[in-house]
Amino acid sequence: MAVEGGAKCVKYLLVFFNLIFWLCGLALIVVGTLVRISFSHTAIIKDYTGSPIVLILVGVVIFFIAFFGCCGAWKENRCMVSMFAVILSLIVITEIGIAIAGYVLREKLPDVLDKSFNAMVAGYNKTQEDRDSFDALQKQFKCCGGNSSADWVNFSTSHITVPDSCCKNVTKGCGIGALGNGTIIYTEGCKPKLETVVKENILWFAVGALVVAFVQITGIVLACILMQAIRKGYEVM
Repeated sequence: MAVEGGAKCVKYLLVFFNLIFWLCGLALIVVGTLVRISFSHTAIIKDYTGSPIVLILVGVVIFFIAFFGCCGAWKENRCMVSMFAVILSLIVITEIGIAIAGYVLREKLPDVLDKSFNAMVAGYNKTQEDRDSFDALQKQFKCCGGNSSADWVNFSTSHITVPDSCCKNVTKGCGIGALGNGTIIYTEGCKPKLETVVKENILWFAVGALVVAFVQITGIVLACILMQAIRKGYEVM
């Protein structure tokens, strides 16, 4: 009788945890989307947007798997509960990998931004995409160049002109002859500002993945216990 009561408790706990998983899946979709939007504000880190997309996909899978697990627990279907535990285990491994990828990117971010900013400053006058991205970045963060406005020293043949997007009051031609003039342009570089924002997003991204993984491990344990109870033929109706 005691075992029956314990198995029944596990059954209802698993149903409850699947509701939590459903919310976790929704949370991963939201976090992944926010980080993806943050990354897509500029082409500077466009090659490093894979992890948020994976996180969104994992969130979508969890969103539907939670319903699958809930049905399996409620109907006491050993096959469904087993499949739920296996799929959830694979998802946890994926989430841990995503968190590690986020941490690695966070450590490499300064070098990534350095190379990207140098490439985009050099290619500013070559491609419309780089020009538009850099202009939008400088306007958004109220900055100029990568490390400082001095990065634009070779922007024109005069060596004293910067893009108009560096200006505090953006008007056509406002950057002509304004290099180093703090009253007209922003002299602080964009790299430090962008690095701070991206690092904060990556931190939340990694923490979110780990927290959800921890909750899911609890669900895996409950699923395994219920699986054993069903296998041994305990009545948990």
